[in-house]
Amino acid sequence: MRKVAVGIAVACGVAAAAVVVLRRMKKAGKWVKAMEIVKDFEEKCATPLSRLRQVLDAMIVEMQAGLASEGGSKLNAHQLCGQFAYWFSLPTLGKRRDCFMHWTLVELISVCYDWYSEGRVVVSSINNLWSVDSDEFDDRVFIGSKLAKFVAQEGPDFKPTPGRQRELGFTFSFPVVQTSLASGTLLKWTKGFSINEAVGRDVVDELTKAMERHGLDMRVSAFVNDTIGTLASGRYADNDVVDAVILGTGSKAAYVERADAIPKGHGPLPRSGEMVINMEWGNFKLAHLLLSEYDLELDAESLNPGDQIFEKVMSGMYLGEIVRRVLNWMAKEAAFFGDTVPPKLKVLFILGTPAISAMHQDTSPDLKVVASHIKDIFEISNTSLKMRQVIVRICSIVAMRGARLSAAGILSILWNMGRDTITGGEKRRTAIAMDGGLYEHYTEYRKCLVNCLNELLGKEVFESVVLKLSKDGSGIGAAILAASHSKYLGWDD
Repeated sequence: MRKVAVGIAVACGVAAAAVVVLRRMKKAGKWVKAMEIVKDFEEKCATPLSRLRQVLDAMIVEMQAGLASEGGSKLNAHQLCGQFAYWFSLPTLGKRRDCFMHWTLVELISVCYDWYSEGRVVVSSINNLWSVDSDEFDDRVFIGSKLAKFVAQEGPDFKPTPGRQRELGFTFSFPVVQTSLASGTLLKWTKGFSINEAVGRDVVDELTKAMERHGLDMRVSAFVNDTIGTLASGRYADNDVVDAVILGTGSKAAYVERADAIPKGHGPLPRSGEMVINMEWGNFKLAHLLLSEYDLELDAESLNPGDQIFEKVMSGMYLGEIVRRVLNWMAKEAAFFGDTVPPKLKVLFILGTPAISAMHQDTSPDLKVVASHIKDIFEISNTSLKMRQVIVRICSIVAMRGARLSAAGILSILWNMGRDTITGGEKRRTAIAMDGGLYEHYTEYRKCLVNCLNELLGKEVFESVVLKLSKDGSGIGAAILAASHSKYLGWDD
């Protein structure tokens, strides 16, 4: 009996050991599969200098085509903002004092300019608008009511001069056909906005109607793209600013071009000899990049499939969602988070870019910031240090690709302006106004962009390029433009 018992015990022990080995092998196999997914994703997101130069060359071709003729660019959104040829007549120190307002879909700014000293800025934030009926957009929720409430709460220092109509700078960060300094028709929505029946309308006209409904005696004196506002604000503070880039929820750029270098320009050249070009570079098609399946799926399921491809791989709205899609696939195909896929991991856009920024920049030895975010957002509490390191790696892959593509885009503008080289041994200072939360708050993204621009330009040229954070630049710039195009200019106070 003892021999039989011993034999049974040995057999059971061997069986148990075999089960443990099989489990370990299975677990090891799943880990190998997970690492294969990460490696494949990393290869598809790779941006070596050779590939970035291909992107650069393709973007330059599109820029030249867009300047040559209407519809010449495949982007169909590279817009020549000829109506801003005279925006350089910005306010300077003098003997007048007035207040102007700026409005966007997400914030109101009142700017009081005292030309004896410096202007002061007060910001009042309101909620983002994502998907509402056009009537609700025009009136009941945002436009008239928010403006009326904001004006009612202003202090005495921000009241306009008695007897004068209040003037407004209106920033609108979506593609429009601009028909005058203070009018423009919406072409399409981007960045996830979807407002029924708003496309094809004159945006300023709709805002004016909403103000009238609420008894507001105000007029839009400057209707601007956010990059134009940032460029105006930057140029007002620093005359070497020739380019503005928005890196926030979405992304776009604007720069100063010689008027005689624009074949499709019509009419007399501006006295300054310069015009402002608004680049809707978010719609650039990445033919020279191998997009991952996660990028393609994100695009296909978006509100604007096939559009804004460049923006969808490098701007703040989408970076977190790309990371989520990779993690979700790893959970399904490699059981990265266990035998079942955590339900919250399937929720679209649940992972925001601020979260991946915090995880990417986690310097704690055990990556406790990563653990905290994964637990709070996805309700996953059993991550090991090794798993958290992989998550950081995925965040880095996504962010670094976006930052390096941004650098290539900036260089395409510098090339077009002839500021990518040193000619005649003379160094020209080139200042670029940068605005947007992605650039401001995502330190690793910003560092990578700067380092990549250094790689592309070379140290000698890069030393003459200055990237300047222009916080709230688009709003302040819009208010400055409203002031510089005021109908009361020249009036004696």
